[in-house]
Amino acid sequence: MTDHDHADDQPSDHASNDDHSGHDHPHVAFSILETQILRAKGLDDAQLARLTAVGVASRADFATVGDAVTLRQLVPGIGQEVADEVIGWALGRPVGGTSATGGTAPSGSLIVESSDAVYCVHCKTRQPKDYSSGDLCIACGKQAEPIMSCYWCSASGPGTFCRQCGAEFVPTAELDLAILLKREGIAKHEIPHQLRAMSPADKDVLWGRVRKSRG
Repeated sequence: MTDHDHADDQPSDHASNDDHSGHDHPHVAFSILETQILRAKGLDDAQLARLTAVGVASRADFATVGDAVTLRQLVPGIGQEVADEVIGWALGRPVGGTSATGGTAPSGSLIVESSDAVYCVHCKTRQPKDYSSGDLCIACGKQAEPIMSCYWCSASGPGTFCRQCGAEFVPTAELDLAILLKREGIAKHEIPHQLRAMSPADKDVLWGRVRKSRG
């Protein structure tokens, strides 16, 4: 047998490669719907291809990516806003809150508003942190807080407490009731608490005494 005949008996490298290629795994990619959503979020075809190339080929794969920062590291060129949108959709997180590191805020996070926040009674605009009782509204220019009358010293002003005597203001509709309680010897700091604790029937009794004192 000649060397040529022996060479014919050996499988060629090309044939081996063809056999191997026949066993390649099928190409995994996003579904049509997922692709359309990702495009709507701002990804282009090149970025979608890059995602697939690094192993992100379904919505579930984003759970491994974890956050917008990692997504941008895997696919350079994705903007922060687009990355937040994609991660927010993929992981079911609200979009709009980002952490100090640029990632999306954890799902279920709450925005806690300060208990001393002041809103204008006319236009409902929130006043700045350096707001002081008596200041005009930054939006409409009117008195941001209502002017209240004090049942204890008869002074008036904005805010929750009287600037003259320190008494806590009561609703204007209950001013006469508070004045009656003062005349009956109830302590200054107790009057607002008593009015808040009274039932409508209790207040009706007080109103009867107010009318009687006027008559």
